[in-house]
Amino acid sequence: NMNFLPGIWWSLPLVLVWATPPVTSSWWYMGAVGSSRVMCDNVPGLVSRQRQLCRRHPEAMLSIGRGVAAWTAECQHQFRRHRWDCNALERGQRLLGRVLLRSSRESAFVHAISSAGVVFAITRACSQGELKSCSCDPKKKGSAKDSKGHFDWGGCSDNIDYGIKFARAFVDAKERRGKDARALMNLHNNRAGRKAVKRFLKQECKCHGVSGSCTLRTCWLSMADFRKTGDYLWKKYNGAIQVVMNQDGTGFTVANKKFKKPTKNDLVYFESSPDYCIRDRDVGSLGTAGRVCNQTSRGMDSCEVMCCGRGYDTSRVSRMTKCECKFHWCCAVRCQDCLEVVDIHTCKAPKSAGWISRT
Repeated sequence: NMNFLPGIWWSLPLVLVWATPPVTSSWWYMGAVGSSRVMCDNVPGLVSRQRQLCRRHPEAMLSIGRGVAAWTAECQHQFRRHRWDCNALERGQRLLGRVLLRSSRESAFVHAISSAGVVFAITRACSQGELKSCSCDPKKKGSAKDSKGHFDWGGCSDNIDYGIKFARAFVDAKERRGKDARALMNLHNNRAGRKAVKRFLKQECKCHGVSGSCTLRTCWLSMADFRKTGDYLWKKYNGAIQVVMNQDGTGFTVANKKFKKPTKNDLVYFESSPDYCIRDRDVGSLGTAGRVCNQTSRGMDSCEVMCCGRGYDTSRVSRMTKCECKFHWCCAVRCQDCLEVVDIHTCKAPKSAGWISRT
């Protein structure tokens, strides 16, 4: 099934290709003719190194598609209470591409989370036997020792090193052609995203001793749920460090000497973010008109902050909810359906609600 994300053909941001293809496009057609060259040559926006990898590993492109779905959903989850909500597509506009052409915090997060999504998807595909070029981690063999004693490597350890290697080759290819500040920033944030996935590898074990004792253990390494990576990169987004290019143009240094020098795990950015209050095509902003806000919150989702001081409309709606739930032995929970009336608050539109474009 190649229709991995409705309305999106290819949305890896480093490729910057957003399209809704006809059903006869080469991406779908590849399944019928089996020609990776036809498919890869017709994906717009790929640089030559990416086309080579695409032709060599066409099955990996399907895995990347699943990674796209994972990171997009995670990005929207993390930004759900913010003015910019990572909801990039509306009426076919390439808004995410506009965001990524800036060197803002949002661009830093998207590069990191998308790079992480590719690592996660490729690594998972290796473990599930979906790729010819990799399988379980070949290094996790024989015996080892941890704080609980000796154990044998067994099962299928996630081959995170292969996932990182493939993601680095594919995702970074576009940036390696450039030597400018944005390319260096993107490469840094791509790497931070890849490292974030590996950070949450966890060891799982199964006991084989008598009566469930752990005198004998078999262990393997597996990736944590992608939400852990998303939560970690969200913290890095909130603590992202503004930088400037150094004098010889080979790297960057902090824009404000009061802040710490960024590590390889930190996200970095050059430009301050726009406020995202109004619809502005040039910065990739949909604006906040019509967004639901929280009247009682004091955070970013509050009606004052979300609506940018424009005020909000309130509508009363009825909805069915589960209520009076009771536990019945054994083993079910039974609830009644109750009608609930709630107030929904949505941000007012500015007096001029059309698109702003400076071009």
